[in-house]
Amino acid sequence: MDIIYLSDLKIETIIGIFDWEREVKQTISLDIEMGTDIKKAAASDHIDDTLDYKAVSKRLITFVEESEFQLVETLAERVCEIVQNEFSVPWVKLRVNKKGAIRGAQDVGVIIERGNKV
Repeated sequence: MDIIYLSDLKIETIIGIFDWEREVKQTISLDIEMGTDIKKAAASDHIDDTLDYKAVSKRLITFVEESEFQLVETLAERVCEIVQNEFSVPWVKLRVNKKGAIRGAQDVGVIIERGNKV
């Protein structure tokens, strides 16, 4: 299995459990690894034969910007579902970073992995 990835995709969204978090957008960052087979694309050199990371990023930006989840865990699960179901990705690893959520910590978030590496 090959991996196509997006690193540090920054998106503004409403996320959190506290009252103030429900009123202001915060920046989250996504690191996504998506399992796929790039052999056909490498042979044809054509975008239609690969996982289009621009299409993935545009879809996730729209989704996350419009979401208003309380938990980072819920956001992570939904993002993985979109990647797997809409882009036919059998395996995805996602890191959601909610920078600044904890004073004194550089990063806080979740890392989840869904599907099977083929």
